[in-house]
Amino acid sequence: MNFKGRDFISIRDYTREEIEYIFKIAMKLEAMSKNNLNLLRGKILASLFFEPSTRTRLSFEAAMLRLGGSVIGFSEPKVASIAKGETLSDTIKVVENYADIIVLRHPLEGAARLAAEIAKIPIINAGSGALFHPTQALLDLYTIKREKGRIDGLTIALVGDLKYGRTVHSLAYALSYYDVNLLLVAPPILRMRKEIINDLVELGVKVKECSSLDEVIKVADVIYITRIQKERFPDISEYERVKGSYKLTLELLNECKPDLIILHPLPRVNELDTRIDDTPFAKYFKQTWYGLIIRMALLALILGAIA
Repeated sequence: MNFKGRDFISIRDYTREEIEYIFKIAMKLEAMSKNNLNLLRGKILASLFFEPSTRTRLSFEAAMLRLGGSVIGFSEPKVASIAKGETLSDTIKVVENYADIIVLRHPLEGAARLAAEIAKIPIINAGSGALFHPTQALLDLYTIKREKGRIDGLTIALVGDLKYGRTVHSLAYALSYYDVNLLLVAPPILRMRKEIINDLVELGVKVKECSSLDEVIKVADVIYITRIQKERFPDISEYERVKGSYKLTLELLNECKPDLIILHPLPRVNELDTRIDDTPFAKYFKQTWYGLIIRMALLALILGAIA
């Protein structure tokens, strides 16, 4: 398979076979991850983050450094020429002269696709608006595969902000490549967008909308819970009405399958009981490790260090 020079904008741009190949490379790199790898020596990653990020930005930078490459960039637009009125288009045209690949996070939907059309070097979408976060979806799939041994045949519950949460949108589309039962748990005003549900159904995904955790706790193999994102609400009164709608507690887990795994893209607020952290169900911190590995694999493939 040829990944060299390709963009990674949406999970839907890649096939199941390509995703599985990325997993294969990730597993190889995982076994060597504690060693000093020089697969990308001399290569430079430009990390352009127009929104706050901890895990995504640091894991991309750590992935590049572990592979022997270098990193330049910024983590907030006020320290860049954006603060002076520079357009995204001009920023990309400048930065592509300094780097071999760009990782971009931007608050506007379509920003990563626009950057890919402009740039002569590969663009990786690290979060674009409220719709796409494809590398998060990739690491979520990888986590499920590594922890459950499979993805096909699982019942997976997505819980929380399903309207504005770009992680769940990308993950839902990623899961459409597999034979899964998808349970969507959200308050009425935060339900998954109808066009996304229609897409999933057309792609053959078995989708059921639920109103409470009680409906899914006994049957789920995976629970993927997200925070309700205050910053994405156009009307703050809407946020006040739904904040704290769902909380996954230790007591609720008395009803779950013994091999349930719980995932969360982080950061969390109050939707996930901290007492769960020390149980075998909790895989959300392990998720961050898998995120580093999957991004190492993606960078190595796109920059041609591994075929």
